[in-house]
Amino acid sequence: MSLATLDRDGPLATITIDSPPLNLFDAALVGELDAAIEDVRNDNPRALLVRAEGRVVSGGVNVAEFEGLTPERGSKLWSDLLALVDRIEALPLPVVFAAHGLTLTAAFELSLACDLIVASESASFGLVEIVVGLTPSMGGPQRLAERAGSGRARQLVMTGDLYDARTLERWNVVNEVVPDGQLGQRATELASRLAHGPTLAHAMTKRILRAYVEGGVPAADRVTRRDAAGLFASEDLKGAVRTFLEKGPGHARFEGR
Repeated sequence: MSLATLDRDGPLATITIDSPPLNLFDAALVGELDAAIEDVRNDNPRALLVRAEGRVVSGGVNVAEFEGLTPERGSKLWSDLLALVDRIEALPLPVVFAAHGLTLTAAFELSLACDLIVASESASFGLVEIVVGLTPSMGGPQRLAERAGSGRARQLVMTGDLYDARTLERWNVVNEVVPDGQLGQRATELASRLAHGPTLAHAMTKRILRAYVEGGVPAADRVTRRDAAGLFASEDLKGAVRTFLEKGPGHARFEGR
């Protein structure tokens, strides 16, 4: 049985985590996720939806993975997990994460590597690594700080508490909360809308914002000055400008090139 399947529906790709009963992150699941992300890179969809099957999104990392680890082996584990996060963030397309229930540790950190997080009202999130004497090391604290500020990141990590979707929406961690039972439809609609949009422009937006995270407004301005004008050569921009002038806004059809 595959633990992370990749499906394609037109321009939209979907990765589904399915490792019952708790979708625990272990070497096997991480390996299949890594392979799925590589397939996404090679297949060139125009948006990606990440979701999970089962009662929970994930119960977190399989703690058995930590038993007997030395600092040296632990360092390699963190490097491998952060490499997965880096590959998701580097995808030149919008990535949406759908959370329908409990989303702990590695799964929460994986969601923070995505562009948008959509959650159901009953979803809850937590970085609970303190129960085994760890701090989250798959990029969670810093990406929480990026979205919600360092004070909130400290609160989530140091308390190890669970936080509901509405609270994290208020803190700008979760982008949108929808009623239970509507998550699948809403997340797919949003990801599909992005998949049918101006893909090259979305990729440039991600590059500009990544530069901002790494170097502030000056770095983002440098990327904009250097690279953003290249969009004028894209077929999508040319067609959209032409359609706008002929018919007004809202009539352009984008092809991702």
